[in-house]
Amino acid sequence: MGTSKLHDHFSTSRVNLASAKFGADAIYATDDFFADKSRMLAETEPIFIPDKYDENGKWMDGWESRRKREFGYDYCIVKLAFPGSIDVIVIDTSHFTGNYPPFASVDACTCPDWDPDESTQWIEVLSKSPLKGNAAFRYQVEHDKVFTHVRLNIYPDGGIARFKVFGRVHCLWKTRDPIQTYDLISLENGGRPVAWNDAHFGHPVNMLGRRRGVNMGDGWETHRRRESGNDWCVLELGHIGKIEKIVVDTAHFKGNYPDCCSIQAANVANVSDEHLTDESTDWPLLLPESKLSADAIHEFVGEIVDIGPISHVRLNIFPDGGISRLRLFGKFIRK
Repeated sequence: MGTSKLHDHFSTSRVNLASAKFGADAIYATDDFFADKSRMLAETEPIFIPDKYDENGKWMDGWESRRKREFGYDYCIVKLAFPGSIDVIVIDTSHFTGNYPPFASVDACTCPDWDPDESTQWIEVLSKSPLKGNAAFRYQVEHDKVFTHVRLNIYPDGGIARFKVFGRVHCLWKTRDPIQTYDLISLENGGRPVAWNDAHFGHPVNMLGRRRGVNMGDGWETHRRRESGNDWCVLELGHIGKIEKIVVDTAHFKGNYPDCCSIQAANVANVSDEHLTDESTDWPLLLPESKLSADAIHEFVGEIVDIGPISHVRLNIFPDGGISRLRLFGKFIRK
């Protein structure tokens, strides 16, 4: 189960619900004496700085509790960035060699309007499992319930570099007003990346985040294309809907923005992610090829082609480069 690379289908086409970048928060830990609990929710790769120490000892990039001298075990409660179902859990002990926990388990709960307390009912989503030092472990979860919080238990103590919870964001569309306009592709509304040809400098999921991008690393960016063709990514909307306005934001991309872009779209049902890539090349145009500029917000309304309700889009960039945010504003269609 241990692996050094995590680029499997689930950890790329699902959203990391435990990402601090998207709003997840480590709200409580029994102990984080050596390394603050919040560090393990970072999206960056764990680092090790040999000569870095603080007042409590060796600085580590992750969550680390002190050596336990009494009965019991340590745990950390994480409020997920969005309510969602869980598909895969990643527990990474990178750089923790003589101080990693030998075992870990994960529980989850649903507390939409409050944080867990003594009365909270937890559901085990990962049973007690062995860990090794300086390795990453990926566990598939067989549970379709929607959760808001998770509890990482380590036995008995030690350090975790990164903790990730990949799944699907759950949005209560039945409570939404169908007359209102929503960003149907945003993470908080259930949008997600499906497939792409390149994400060398930045993952497509970044385009669906809240607010504008904070820097050039907070977007989808491909490597410099030295061959013919163009780069692309396929995305699933949070709900089927009809698009009224498209926003393509190249914030912070100044010498590396795409020259232009186009968007194809379709209303696709009962097709696996694997087959969507091939099908998407034949989807009709929602937005014809349109010029882009550096570090700017581009709004398209009159250019949008009326192709009816859609569930997926294919964003094409010509020939390569970076997009900070993609917004697809429209009204959802009740199923």
